[in-house]
This record gives sequence, structure tokens and C-alpha cells, in this order.
Amino acid sequence: MALNVSFQKDKIPAASLLTAEYLSQKKLLKWSLGQSTTLTVDGTTLNSNYTICRFLANKFKDLGLYGNSILEASEVDHWLTFASGSLSCASKFSTALTYLDKSLEPVTYIVGQALTLADFAIWEVLQSNSKFQSLLASGDAGVNVTRYYKFLSNQSAFKVAQKNLPQVKGSAEKKSDKKSEPSAKKDEGKFVDLPGAEIGKVVTRFPPEASGYLHIGHAKAALLNYHYREIFKGTLIMRFDDTNPAKENAEFEQVILEDVAMLGIKYDKFSYTSDHFDRIQELCEKMMKIGKAYVDNTDPETMKKERDERKDSVNRNNSVEKNLAMWEEMKKGSPAGQKCAVRAKIDMTSDNGCMRDPTLYRCKLEPHIRTGTKYKVYPTYDFACPIVDSVENVTHALRTTEYHDRDEQYYWVLDTLGLRRPYIYEFSRLNLQNTVLSKRRLTWFVNEGIVDGWDDPRFPTVRGVLRRGMTVEGLKQFIVSQGSSKSVVMMEWDKIWAVNKKVIDPVVPRFTALLKEEAIPVHVKDGSTGVIQKPKHPKNEGVGMKDVWYSPLVYVEGADAELLKEGELTTFINWGNLEITKINKKGNKIVSLEALTRLDNTDYKKTQKITWLAETDRAPFTPTVCVQYDHIITKPVIGKEEDFKQYANRDSKKEMVMYGDPCLSELKKGDIIQLQRRGYFICDQPYLPTSPFTGRSSPCVLLNIPDGHTKEMPTSGSKHKEEGSSKEKSQSKKGKAAEKSPPETPSSGIDLADLDKRIRSQGERVRDLKTKKAPKEQVDAEVKILLALKAEYKSGSGSDWKPDTKPVHPVSCPPASSSMNAHDLNDQIIKQGNLVRDLKGKKAPKTEIDEAVKVLLVLKAEYKSVTGSEWKPGVTPPAAAPSGGADVSNINDKIVAQGNKVRDLKAAKAPKGDIDAAVKDLLALKAEYKAATGKDWKPQAATSAPPAAAKSGGSGNEADLNNKIVAQGNKVRDLKAQKAAKGDIDVEVKALLALKTEYKAATGKDWKPQAATSAPPATAAKSGGSGNEADLNNQIVAQGNKVRDLKAQKAAKDKVTAEVQLLLKLKADYKTATGKDWTPPPAGSTPQKVEPPKAMPVSGTEAENLKKKIDEQGEKVRQLKTAKAPESEVKKEVDTLLSLKTQYKDLTGEDLAGGGRKDKKDKKKEKKPAEKKEEAKAEDASKDGKKVTRLGLEAKKEENLSEWYSQIITKAEMIEYYDVSGCYILRPWSYAIWESIKEFFDREIKKIGVENTYFPMFVSHQALEREKTHIADFAPEVAWVTRSGKSELAEPIAIRPTSETVMYPSYAKWIKSHRDLPLKLNQWCNVVRWEFKHPQPFLRTREFLWQEGHTAFSTAQEAEEEVYVILELYARVYEELLAIPVVRGRKTEKEKFAGGDFTTTVEAYISASGRAIQGATSHHLGQNFSKMFEICIQDQETLEKQYVYQNSWGLTTRTIGVMCMIHGDNKGLVLPPNVASVQVIIVPCGITANLSKKDEQELMDKCEALKKELLAVDIRARTDLRDNYSPGWKFNHWELKGVPIRVELGPRDIKQNQLVAVRRDTAEKLTLKNQNIGQQLNDLLKNIQDSLFNKAKSDLDSYMIVSHEWGHFCDSLDNKKIIQAPFCGDEDCEDKIKKDSARDAVVEEGAPSMGAKSLCIPFKQPETLKPGTKCINPACKRDAKFFTLFGRSY
Repeated sequence: MALNVSFQKDKIPAASLLTAEYLSQKKLLKWSLGQSTTLTVDGTTLNSNYTICRFLANKFKDLGLYGNSILEASEVDHWLTFASGSLSCASKFSTALTYLDKSLEPVTYIVGQALTLADFAIWEVLQSNSKFQSLLASGDAGVNVTRYYKFLSNQSAFKVAQKNLPQVKGSAEKKSDKKSEPSAKKDEGKFVDLPGAEIGKVVTRFPPEASGYLHIGHAKAALLNYHYREIFKGTLIMRFDDTNPAKENAEFEQVILEDVAMLGIKYDKFSYTSDHFDRIQELCEKMMKIGKAYVDNTDPETMKKERDERKDSVNRNNSVEKNLAMWEEMKKGSPAGQKCAVRAKIDMTSDNGCMRDPTLYRCKLEPHIRTGTKYKVYPTYDFACPIVDSVENVTHALRTTEYHDRDEQYYWVLDTLGLRRPYIYEFSRLNLQNTVLSKRRLTWFVNEGIVDGWDDPRFPTVRGVLRRGMTVEGLKQFIVSQGSSKSVVMMEWDKIWAVNKKVIDPVVPRFTALLKEEAIPVHVKDGSTGVIQKPKHPKNEGVGMKDVWYSPLVYVEGADAELLKEGELTTFINWGNLEITKINKKGNKIVSLEALTRLDNTDYKKTQKITWLAETDRAPFTPTVCVQYDHIITKPVIGKEEDFKQYANRDSKKEMVMYGDPCLSELKKGDIIQLQRRGYFICDQPYLPTSPFTGRSSPCVLLNIPDGHTKEMPTSGSKHKEEGSSKEKSQSKKGKAAEKSPPETPSSGIDLADLDKRIRSQGERVRDLKTKKAPKEQVDAEVKILLALKAEYKSGSGSDWKPDTKPVHPVSCPPASSSMNAHDLNDQIIKQGNLVRDLKGKKAPKTEIDEAVKVLLVLKAEYKSVTGSEWKPGVTPPAAAPSGGADVSNINDKIVAQGNKVRDLKAAKAPKGDIDAAVKDLLALKAEYKAATGKDWKPQAATSAPPAAAKSGGSGNEADLNNKIVAQGNKVRDLKAQKAAKGDIDVEVKALLALKTEYKAATGKDWKPQAATSAPPATAAKSGGSGNEADLNNQIVAQGNKVRDLKAQKAAKDKVTAEVQLLLKLKADYKTATGKDWTPPPAGSTPQKVEPPKAMPVSGTEAENLKKKIDEQGEKVRQLKTAKAPESEVKKEVDTLLSLKTQYKDLTGEDLAGGGRKDKKDKKKEKKPAEKKEEAKAEDASKDGKKVTRLGLEAKKEENLSEWYSQIITKAEMIEYYDVSGCYILRPWSYAIWESIKEFFDREIKKIGVENTYFPMFVSHQALEREKTHIADFAPEVAWVTRSGKSELAEPIAIRPTSETVMYPSYAKWIKSHRDLPLKLNQWCNVVRWEFKHPQPFLRTREFLWQEGHTAFSTAQEAEEEVYVILELYARVYEELLAIPVVRGRKTEKEKFAGGDFTTTVEAYISASGRAIQGATSHHLGQNFSKMFEICIQDQETLEKQYVYQNSWGLTTRTIGVMCMIHGDNKGLVLPPNVASVQVIIVPCGITANLSKKDEQELMDKCEALKKELLAVDIRARTDLRDNYSPGWKFNHWELKGVPIRVELGPRDIKQNQLVAVRRDTAEKLTLKNQNIGQQLNDLLKNIQDSLFNKAKSDLDSYMIVSHEWGHFCDSLDNKKIIQAPFCGDEDCEDKIKKDSARDAVVEEGAPSMGAKSLCIPFKQPETLKPGTKCINPACKRDAKFFTLFGRSY
């Protein structure tokens, strides 16, 4: 039956279409266009482009589409990877195309002699690439690629494909239209003709030093040299200046060559300065012989000083012979020679510092990267450069103006040596603001970790800007626009990015992304789910089409949602109009919208336009992260004397998590797109779906590309939500982008027209000096003056000076004066606002509008300073207060009252809106106070005089009443604090209210705290004055309250003491002023702060009645709650209760105490605080010298396994935590266990012919990438080395996660014949897998120890036999050494080792957690790796090439953690005797004060003798004779460490010729006679080993069950079982079992719950599988193939 392939008609995969058409022409299959791309085979659907290609090629192998040999098949795979990788990557396209062109030079087809999948894949990429189509049209695509592409395009299958594929236009097609010529020239800078240049004879050179990456300053130099080479059809030399061996780096050389290629620069010759070292050395000797050079051994500091002072060196007049002798020492690199340098003999008095005997040669002992140690002396660049330029026939040496002072030296060298002079042409270096271009400074940023590397998008390196989104074309256009001018300009980045925008804007596709945290759902009630096709670019259909999904649930930006109104039509871009029917809010925040479609209404003129995304399972959002970058330097221009480090921006990267358009999942690295209303972005990391190996997905990472606008890109919401100016706010409703905020307010009094003239004049002067090549110091001085003038201009105008801008004076703003009040300012603001609106309405020049806006802002700022609040339209400004003192006092009272109100609202936790309103009123009052007094209001200092006393009272009466009120208030507070009886409190409250009523009757106003005292007592000192006494009284009361507050808050003692001292000082001042001690009111000894009441005349009866109502209402609420009444009814009555309490507080100024029942807060206070667990602190020694320490485990294994495990491995001294997360120190106690395992296993594998070896831990990127399928399992966990010392590595180096890719290239070298087999190697080493899951010592760590065996055989049978031999050794490690039973089995296809044929495993079970754990694995790799690495031999019979069969197998330190988990108990470790480093610990007992020294010594000697006896019979024994620990402490200590047997030996035991042995596993005590004690203890150790194994085996047997039914399977899983169940073996079915069996059961504290994972297919099946038995998965209808062990697993 013929196959049928369907292709999605709007998104045809060209490669699979070509494959299908090619086969269709041979009548082998049929294809058609439909809704999706599918090929269905035996119920399996294929829809991936290359998957379909590969299947069809393998289906019809005879046609050779996958090559005609294994070698050709490998080549096809290479080109498929190349097509989908480098050739599809925008940033690597140029390099990839060059590589392709070179590869096609000798061939017609890319692989073999006929069409293959490789041709289809490459043609697909070239056909769809707009850049290639441009190069093809202009003839710049490369001769071989052009021939190849056209040859393929003319074949029948390709012609059919072209008819069905969209036509792609060039990204920058040349137009012959004359109208385009002026615009094309507009951006081209001025290029000066080279003097003496002739067509075909010009030779230029680009000579970088390989000490770092190229930055765009270098790019300018390279492109200028290339430009003149092209103009004059000349020659360009690419030369590395490698005169300094300390700086030269091969990695940087490679990077620079790649960067040059990326820039499209083609050089004609390639050289190194070191090619000419012999010639340069000869010329140096020549200069010494003719007296034009000398050798100087002056130290560098002195040499510099002499140069500055223009003094000759003592060696300047050395004889030729002496110079040559010293020169020989330099060439030898002797100690004397190392101190010398060769200097030119020119002129030490020259005004040009470069001519004061510059250095020509220096001695360096570092090996050179090319010449090794051949030379010990190396020329300076200034000496070598002119010589090599002349020798290599350079006609024009292009150098930046910074080398100007060295030009004289350049020509002096050539003239002295009689060499030809090239012409030096100077051009200005590229200076950019907010960055650094010095390699030294760039290296500092890399070393400090402020950037991610030399290709960081914030860096000005070529790679950095290309990664940020700069296109090569954009960079070229920018350089061309600069021309070869000599003018030194400090340029902003905006210019370069604006040029780039012109390149990308016409061709980049548009997509949508929403800020995740601010996205608002829109429920479209009549919506349906579907997809429509829309152009990726609204103005360029050639970019292609995209799917736009819609559904009943869509999301919009939160900022957009704020602009929408109910009942209005809104245009959802690319969908149509929708009517917003409802806006749902929570507080003031919108939480969702509801809408109806109005798609038939196509009037979009007056609607709000918004971006959106639909949520649908058919096209899920693409997880996306948008990255915004800022400059790495915060200051635009850094002065020469300034340290750039202080301006380093350490927070220049911001990431935003987005909901991404589903189309973003198809982006490739380097693709440039535009996110609607967010800007341009480049894909830095493509979206990767969830990996089947790691269970992780990777989001699509997009880097923001600047577009040349000076505004900041929004960090949230739509652009129109960014606020910066009044214009911006007014335009936000229209959805327009924000404009720049107005600059700072200009200063007045500067004549801008005059400044403009001075700047222009100074600029001319600077240019003249440069043209005349004046001394650098003189030029620098004049430049500083110019910069100072420009700075003055900016301060006067508010904007930078620009040559094409006419100076405009700011509109004059009336100066503020004391007479100007709020009303006058308000009028001026309204007038100026109208002026701004008129100017905008008339579309006046932007500069004029900006000046008017500046004046408006100045007026508003003045208004704020006068009134204390922002100016708002429609708000009446506060009236100016009269100067009278009474009015000031009245304002002060209002401020105090309003402040009290604010505090009350905050204490009552009132709604934020109410608090804000009250605060605004308070600020208005303070502004009014300032307007009246001319100074800010301050508490306790505003009232100038107390109010007049009432006629009947007098001041003394008022002060007396005030003191009584304060005293009574303190008394009430004390009663409340002491939780006195409610009746007592009520009595005192009534008394307080009565006093306040009396106060109002006496003074005519309500009593207020700290403001009532009007006069001093009668006994006041004459000098005091009532005001002074009253102030002091108030200050003492306030300070006393402050002290009490601090004590209540349990503040620090020193802070409380300081405030108490201040209180005592105030009391002393009071006594000085009044002649008597200040006495607190008699009612309370510790008064608390008086809460400011809202006092009003109130009778005790009124308050009592209100309180009675509150009690009744409270009781009603309690009854409703007890009866479990409806929530709405309870809430209603609670609101009534709260209202009554508020009335009470307004009436009395006090919170209600009691109320029949204490509220919940009081209840909580009454609860006793939870008792803290006491922790015993370790003491070094008590009085008797005995140590006391916290020793035992504090967590129980059955209650908190995770904490128990953490404690047992640290307290038993197994591990120590390390300061790198996931890495741990193995202490001797645990490492000894690993040594036991190592000793056993090493001995056993050597018996079967395995040898030990060691390979390096570092893996090159190339080697790791060689086998992507294998390494995919480890890719997220690979750790990379990126730096060497302070130098960034050109290519990162991996630390091995496993060693296949490290070892197998060597195997390919070593194995050439069957005689070299079998090869059996093993290495004991460490590996690093940078786990980011929950790390656990031993079980899951980032670095661990292991052994890994890698063997090779000539036959599959030999290899498979070894797999099982090794597996049995692993089982013996667990069962014989660690006393842990294991299940032997084979991994399922899903769980097997990536790249292997099959994997065998031993699985252990930890009953405490109910989880299994993989013990060790032995893999049969088949021929998979040998084919990748070409490990082959010649077959003995057929003499044909045969690939070897391989195995790999490994065991890790995880074994130790499994042992701890299985055998440990609540006392600590229980070590199996076979791996315990100490099998018997001997502890002396019975040492008392009555025991003589002689007997004590005899006891110690007996202990030592017993140890020696046990060691003699191979029992690992130790004594614990420490005298500062008790026997009991030692018992606990060694129990914790898990020693199998503890021997207790005391004086009585010695007398009775016996000892006591205590088993660790059972705590059983045995009394043993000393005869044959070694054999007895050996037998006991064997018994312990067997007991531990039997106990663990019993555990395993009881928890491993068989299940045939799904419900039973899941229940068993939740009961910590591991289950043997019938299974079909299908990978999808296995995933579903894991997913569907996941429950909410807590597997282990701190670990996630999980579903059942396949552990292995046990070799020993539990029962015979009956025919027709179905898979355990109820959704699976397939027959089971075998019983598989399932369970939760580590």
C-alpha cells in the first residue's frame, strides 16, 4: 500500500516536501496539502520535518537518500545538523555560508554522487533565507554555493517545491531607481581619497593584538582598511601583532579571525609580526652598530623619571662593543640581560615625549605562542610596526589620531634604517559614551563578574553587540556613515542602534508577549476557539504568515486594562473589535474583564488598540523571559583623572517573565523579532520543551535590542503607560509611546547666544590645532575649555549643545518671593498651562513647547514649596493665614487634632483610602501653618501662648485640672495593663470623663494631651515664666511616655538607659525653673503614653448607656457564632458591634475595655508562650575535667526521616558541610567505608582482566557535543570552566559528567585489530553533575566519587557476558559488604542509559521512606559509541571493517548513603562489620576514686593488650582511653558512630578473666571468657553481618508485592510498597503510569510526592505471565510482556 504524506499548506517543511516529491516521481508515495504536516505509519504519526525525511529515506534505502554507506550516512547527519544549526543562525550565517562554499568547491552534491537528504535540508534553508537571496541577487553569495543552489533549483522536484513555497525576497535588495540614490548617500560619511593611491596598487593592513576580543572600535579600523582595499581594488593584509608573548593568546586569535569573517571582511594575505623576528633583530643590531641605538640597564622607574626630566641615561654614550655585549646577554636571557632594554638614540630634549629615546627591544622569558623559547628578546610594537609595514609593502598605514605623537618616531625608524616609507593616514577612533573600549578595562568587568563574558550583550565587543541584536549590515552602515573623518567625537549609542533599526525594521516578524505578573484575563462570553492567519509583518508579506489563536479566555496587559471602560469597543489587534461589558475589581485593582465579540464592526478609527494572547490547550503560551540591559558605565563621559570603577553599573540587567506568543517556540538562536509595543528583541536561547531525560524545559530568552530612542523601554505594561511628562500622560489614553521627560530646569542669567558663539569659536580653534598637529598637551587644554563651555550651555538651556541647533532662551519664569501666595501661583500655573496647550494645538516647534513646559514645571514646584502639596486642577489653594498669633495657635490645634485622627485610623487598621485622605488634610494644615509663620510646623513648639483662662478658673485652676486628667489617665492605663476587674476599670473611666468635662467648662475647649497646661503653679520661680514651665511639664510627660514605650517593646538596654538619662535631665531643668521637684500624678507609678482622644463634652450616663449596648450586641454576635448562623447574618451583626465601639471611642477618647468577653487578641496574649526546646551547650570542661556535650540524635527516623538523616551523617562524623552548595567533605569515618568497597571491587575486577587507568577531568566543548543524544541526559548538569586566571577562555571547557566522550577517542587510536581486544579499563575518579534538585549528601550531590569501567570486545556475546559478571559484583558489594539485599534486573527502554543497547541494575529498598534507590548499573552499549568514534577492527573472516562492542559500568559513593538509610536507627549508625573501619571499640570501665593508680594502669594495659590480640586475628579494634569523658558518654558516642561491637572491660572483669561485649544492632550484652576471645568476637561479627542482612531482606520481602489491579497498585504505592506488575514496556504507557499514580501522600519530609517509576524488569520474575494478561495501566489495551518492578524512587 502506497504511503500518503500531508503537508500543512501555509507552513510547508521544504525538506520533507522535496523528499516526498522525489519519491512521488518514482511512484513510491503520494503527498497532498492539508491542515497539518503528518505521515501515519502503523498507527504512529510523524510530524517533524527531519523525522519524516529520515523515515522515508530509511524506508526506501535503495534510492540512497541517506547515503550508500555508513560513512555517507554519517555525513548526511552532519549536514542535517549544520542546516538546522549554524546555517539557520542569523549571527553565524556568514561564517556558515563561507564554510559551505568551500565544501562545495570540488563536488556537485554535498554528499556522494547523487541527491541526498543533506541537499534537501541545505536548499530548504537557503531558499527561505532573505539574506541569502539578497547575496544571490547581488552576486555575493559565493561562486560554489551559487552554482549549487541554481543547479538544484533547476531539477524537477525542486521546481515543484518552489511552486508551493512562499517566495522570499532579499532583505536589502538593491534598487536601480534614481530616486533612491540621494537617500542612500545621505547616511554615508565622508571618505577622503588616499594621497598617492593608485588602482590595484594600494596595500592596507589590519594589525590587532590577540589579547582580547574585537570591539567596535577595532571593527571601524578593520572596515576602513577593507573599504579602501575595495575602492582601489588593492590588497588587505591581516596581521597579528604578536610582539608581546605575555599577551598573545591562541584562543583570542581564533576569535578575532571569526569576528573578522562575521564582518564580511576578506583579507588577501595573512601574517604575524613574528614572521619577521629574525629580520627585525638584524636591523636592531644594525642601529647599535651605526650608533643609533644603545642598551640601557636603568631600572624602569628611573628611566621614566629621566624621560620626564629630559636627562640622558648613563648608558647613552656606551661604546658599540659594550652595547653589543649587553645585547648578547639580553638574547641569552641572563639575569643581567633581563634588566636591560634597547633604546633608540634620538633626542632626549624633544618636546615630543615619544622621541625621547623610546624602547626598541626588551627581554622577556615567557615562551612565545608561535616561536616557543627560541627568542628571549622581543621588539616593541612601535619598532616592529614600521619595519613590517615597509617589508610587507604596505602603501597606506591607517592609524587612529591617538597615535599622532608616534608618527614622528615611525618615520624616524624607517629613515634611519633606509626603508621605504608607507603613507600614514589618520582617522578618529570611535568613542562611545557610557562604556569603555580599553581591553584592560573590559577585562576588569569580565574578571569582576559584572558581565557574563566577552560576548556579553552589554559589552562593546563585536560579539557582544551582535549578540545584543546588532546586524553585520547595520554595523557596516554605521561605520560607513562615520567615514574617515579625523574629528574626535564622543558618540552616544543611540546613533548606532538607530542605524541598526533601519536594517531590521522592514524584515523582522511581529509577535506578542505579555508581562506574566500583570496580565489580566478577559472572559469572552460568546467566544470560541480557533486560529486565523495573519502576516508576520503588516507591511512586508514576504516575511510570511503566522497563526493567531483566539478563544473564550484571552489575556491583556494590566496597563491596558486600566484604560478600558465598560460599554466601549476595543480593538484586539489581529482579531477585531470586542465590547467590554464588565470590569471586575478587587479594591482598586482590576482582576478580570468580561467582553462580547463585535467582529462585524470593522470601524477601528476611534477605538483603543491593545495586544492580547489567547489561552488554549491547542497552542499553549511559550514560556518567555525578556531581558532589558542598561549601560555598564553610569556616567556618559569619564574624565582622565576619574576612576571608571566607581561608575561601574552592577545592576544593569533586568529580567521579566512573560506569557509568550505560541509562535515564539519556533524561534532559533539569533532570530530577530519585534514584540508589539515592547520593541525589538533577539532570541538568545530558543525555547526547549520538557526534556525526557531531565524533566525540565527551558524558556525562550529574548534580549531587548535598542532602537536608538533615548526613552527607556517599559519594564511593565504597554509603552503608553510609562509616565515621564504631561505630554506622555495625555497621550497614554491614545496608546502612543511615551515621550522623553523634560530636562532639568535651566538656570537663569546665562546668555545662550553668546555661549553658542564662544563654543563655535573654541571648536574651530581645536580643529585648527589638530590640523597643524600641535602638541597633544596643547590640544587637550583647549578641548577641556570647549567641554567646560558646553557644560555651561547645558546648565543654562537644559539640553546638550548641538551644532545644528539654534540657541533658544528659556521662557522667563517669575522668581519666587515671600509675597507670592498660593492664589497667585495657582493663577500663573493655569495661565502657563493654557499657553502650553495652545502651542501644542498650533503644532509649534518642539523646542518652544519644551521651554514652556519647563516654566510650567517650575511654577508647580514653587506652588508645592508654598503649600506643601502638589498642584491639582480644580483644587482651591489654601488661603494665606493672617499674621495674628491666635490664628497660628488655632492652626496648631487643628494640626494636633488631625495628627491624632491619623494615628487613630492607623491603630484601628482603617482602609488605606481613609488614612490617605486624612494624611492629605494633615499636610494641607501644615502647609497653611508654614504660609502663616514662614517655618515648618514642629510638635511641642508651635503654640506661642496658652489660651486665656476662663474667668472662673484662672491659670492655676487649668493647670491643676490638666495634672488631674493626666494622673487619672495613667491610672486607667495601669488598671488595663494589670488586667484588673472590669468594674474597677469602668469606675475609673467615669472619673476620667468627669474631669475632662470639668476641664472644658473651665477653659472653653476640649482637653488635649501635651497641650493643656497654660500656666505654671503659683510657686514658679520669677525667672521661669509660665510658658517655660508648661513646656517642661509637657516634655517630661512625653519623655516618660517614650521610656515606657521602649520598655514595653523590650528595646535594647542601652537605648532605654539613654532615654532615661534624658528624662532625668528634663526633671532637673524643671526643678531649676520652678524651685520644686516635678511630681507625677499620684494615680500611677508607671504611666503610659496618653492616647489623644477626640474629646467632647460627655456625661458618664451617656457613655454607660453606649457601653451597655455594646455588651448586648457582643453577646448577640457570640450566640450567632455558637449556633453556626449564616456567615452573612453574623457579618451584619459584627459590623453593628464595630460601629458601636467606634461611637464609644469618639465619645470618650478611649478604646472600650472588656465588653463582657475578651477578644481573640487578648486570648492570644493570655496563652503561655510555647516552651522552647532546651539546648545543652557544650562546655570545654567542668570543675572535675569531665566534658559535657550535646551528642545524641534529636530527630526520630520514623517521624522526620530527612532531619534524622541530616543529623546522623554529621553527628556520626561521616560528612562535613562545605561552602559550595551540593558539595560535601567526606570525613575519614565515611571514606574508610568507600576504601573497603574499593578494595573489594578492585580486587575482583582485576581477576577478570580489568586494568586501572586515569583520564583528564576536563572535556572540550567539541568532544562533549560529539554525541548529543548521549550527553542530553547530562546537559543541564554539566559544569563549565570559562576563565583561566584573569583571562576569559575562548571556548568553555566542561568538567566530566561521565567519561565516554573523554575516553573513546583514545580507544579509536589504540584499537586497530582484533589482537588489541578485549580492552578492559577502569578508573577511580570524581565526576561533577551540577544537580539543581533537592541535594542530599551521598544520595544526590554535585560532585561524587565513583569507579567507571569502559570495555571493548570483538563480539556481542563476550560483551553481554561481562555485563552480567559486573552486575553480580555490584550485587556482592551490597549484599556481602553492606548487608543490603538488592533486586537484579534490566532497565526499561525509557529508563536505560542514553546511547546504550540495554542497562542492567541492582535496586535497593529503603523502608523508612518507602522509596527504592538505584544501587549500580552495568550497560551494554552495543556498537552505538564505536560507530560515533570510529572504534573498529578488521573482521578476521570477511576482512571488512567491523565496529567493536562496548560496555560501561559504574558504582558511586551513593552506596554509603543507602547503607546509612537502611541500617541506621534512632541511636545513630549501625555499621555492617565488613565495612566498619572499627569493628570493636574497647572502653575501660570502673575507674573510681577508690581505684589505685596501679590498678588503673593495669586496666589500661589490659585494654591495649586486648586490642593487639584482636588486631593479630584481623579484627579492626581500637581503644578509647580518654580520661576527660565518662564511660557512659563513650558508649553513646560509639553507638552513634555505629561500631558493631563495644567491649567493656573493668577491674572486676580482669579478675574474673572475662569481658562484656555489647552488640550495636540489638544492644544485647554478652559476657565472654578471655580464652580464644579473637575467634569468639569474629563469630559474633559474622553473626551481626548476617543479622543485618536478614533484617533488611525481611523488610524488602514484606514491602515487595505483586499487583494485577490498578486500584490495588496505587493503594500499595501509598503504603510504601514496591510493586511487581504486568507491563507492556511502552514508554508512553510508562509515563502515564507515573503521572496517574501520583498522589498527595507525603513520601518523605522535604521531598516531593511522586508517582510510580519503573525500577527494573527483575531477572527473577514473581510468576509466569499468563497469555492475555493486560498491562497494569487501565488505559492501555496492550498485552503485558513481563512483570516490571515499580515504586517511588530517589
